[in-house]
Amino acid sequence: MAVVNYRHAYHAGNVGDCLKHAVLVWLIRAMQRKPAPLFVLDTHAGAGCYRLDEGPATRTGEWRHGIGRLLHDPPPVLAAYVHLVQSPSSYPGSPAIARALMRGDDRMACCERHPEEASALRSLFHGDRQVGVHCRDGWEALGALLPPHEKRGLVLIDPPFEDTQEFTALAQGLAIGWRRFRTGVFAAWYPIKQRASVRQLMTDVRDGGIRDVVTVELVFREPVDPGRLNGCGMLLINPPYRFEAELPPILAALLDRLGNDEQGQAAEVRRIADE
Repeated sequence: MAVVNYRHAYHAGNVGDCLKHAVLVWLIRAMQRKPAPLFVLDTHAGAGCYRLDEGPATRTGEWRHGIGRLLHDPPPVLAAYVHLVQSPSSYPGSPAIARALMRGDDRMACCERHPEEASALRSLFHGDRQVGVHCRDGWEALGALLPPHEKRGLVLIDPPFEDTQEFTALAQGLAIGWRRFRTGVFAAWYPIKQRASVRQLMTDVRDGGIRDVVTVELVFREPVDPGRLNGCGMLLINPPYRFEAELPPILAALLDRLGNDEQGQAAEVRRIADE
């Protein structure tokens, strides 16, 4: 796959991050209900932390329609996530959120192939023995770093989706990771611009034989304009106990705060493949 110039700093704190990070917080806390150590693999980790009040984020202003709508008086079901965001001067990416929730015997590996982003990650976690930073391709890491010796793990996959083949790469990456770590929890974020790519992703995942698959989606308008982020979703393999019961209130709260009452908006949890 060709090297891309995607920088998450332009999109940090947007509606996609709000869904991804609210779900991530729920997943880690749910998996920590068991005392055994937990391994977290973040395949496309980014820089780890971002400023929203200066630099790239101010050029797009996407965060104002995302975390900016949640910072003040967040709904109770989103409080655990929002409270990790101190202010627009420091928005935590997924590695920082996961690290904030880790216990003393949990461990994390962060992969980022963009040299500047990887350098920022290394600075963020300098001297932290529970976190390993790898300047490497995240898709390769699914084969190289799994299964973990902890035997319990969460794999977060959040590719940039700049390449038109990224949906195909995601399906292939999930299949590789699942075959190596069938008891692991996999959480993959994806954009919803048009439905065709998303439908094909679900077909590819089912055809790959992966079991116990659930998706959560936020749709802000009819997904007919391929030039806009009309919604986003997360695909979960082996979701923890009560995921399907406890995620609907989180999705509803996100849609209530982040939606604009446009035609076609929806929040949905769907089972794609049975256990």
